[in-house]
Amino acid sequence: PVEHGGASIVEIVVQPIANEMSLANNRAVITINGVRDRLKVLLVSGQPHLGERTWRNLLKSDPSVDLVHFTILRPPEKNDFTPLNELALISFPIRELFEIKLHEFDLVVFDRYVVRFVLPPNYFQNIEDYVRNGGAILTAVGPDFSGLRSLYHTPLGKILPGQPMDSVIETPFRAQLTEKGRRHPVTAGLPGLPEKWGRWFRLIEANPKAGHTLLTGTDKKPLLLLDRIGKGRVAQFMSDHVWLWARGFEGGGPHAELLRRLSHWLMKEPDLEEEDLRAKVDGKTLTIERRSLGPENPPITLTAPSGKKTIVKLKPNNQGGATTTLRTDETGLYQISDGTKRILTAVGKLNPPELADLRASSDLLAPMIKASGGSVKWIADGVPDFRRTKPGRNTKGNGWMGLVKNGAYVVTGARQVSLLPALLFLLLAGGGIILSWWQEGR
Repeated sequence: PVEHGGASIVEIVVQPIANEMSLANNRAVITINGVRDRLKVLLVSGQPHLGERTWRNLLKSDPSVDLVHFTILRPPEKNDFTPLNELALISFPIRELFEIKLHEFDLVVFDRYVVRFVLPPNYFQNIEDYVRNGGAILTAVGPDFSGLRSLYHTPLGKILPGQPMDSVIETPFRAQLTEKGRRHPVTAGLPGLPEKWGRWFRLIEANPKAGHTLLTGTDKKPLLLLDRIGKGRVAQFMSDHVWLWARGFEGGGPHAELLRRLSHWLMKEPDLEEEDLRAKVDGKTLTIERRSLGPENPPITLTAPSGKKTIVKLKPNNQGGATTTLRTDETGLYQISDGTKRILTAVGKLNPPELADLRASSDLLAPMIKASGGSVKWIADGVPDFRRTKPGRNTKGNGWMGLVKNGAYVVTGARQVSLLPALLFLLLAGGGIILSWWQEGR
């Protein structure tokens, strides 16, 4: 099965046997594109707040996402003696979401979730197992994250990259890119200049115990952390003020692009892989691109279809990647390796039909030969004599082939050109008459 999105190139090779005419058709290349039809996201808002609709609006606007959103409006400890049959609320289907159908979701988002005994501890353990087996969670935390009811004090604390430090910073700051943030595809090249982005006013102080910090806030304290856990992924926003960008406060910021990239990175979008090696082909031009969070720029080994190897050096760019473009001399499957990753790319047409069966045969031309009244002669039987024949006559025979003389032509235009100018012609004609008269007179 295809386990990831994007193109996968499969090469099928058979071993050669004795007396083969050619080895060119001993291999076939197949390109398989993996596409997920719809992405399912579960958004759980722990309480109503100003930024709640920012997440909802972003995920609802993505045509590839099916969103399931629940907001906890009435926690269990709230007891106002209102009869249940008079509440315009539905009970939170925790067993269905976090036990039966949890693995159907590509991403689970906890937006300012507070532990209020809505989810029993065993369900948090289910979420941890879900992440380690390939799922993804995103937590956008608020002031409660640094308190006793923090998500960090559940089994999820073992997989969250940021550990709360029991303090909330409420001084204005601008989000800043770290060195890895400038290289990671989630934050690299975000629209606008960081020094022009609008300010935020709340940061939950945390100790980055794992993963990568892409954005920082006050005193370079972590604002956005990403990590990989087993087969899954985790992201942590240490502030709930991203909605200020959405509202355009002080000019706003790239909230839509940032949150879109972040959610799709969590759902394993191939174009957002931070450690990646890929190639693009345009005719005979091959472009190789490598992306990495590290500053290393190892040489690339390019192996041609014939087995010839070439060492290629990539040129770094300012977004954590390096590229090069070169011309190829051969048609077929190229192997590209940086020492860690290895990819395949095809130059030219895959599996050309002229190489599918190299045996000489007239079967493919038989319908046209029959329709035109022609014939087939093999050179091994001798070169035939070619004759011109009239339309409707036989065009083949023993040792000869006829080329029909149709006499067909089309006049596409006519043009008259004077041999001599008229005056010169008259002078020559008059001179000839006088010369003839003089000769007769003698």
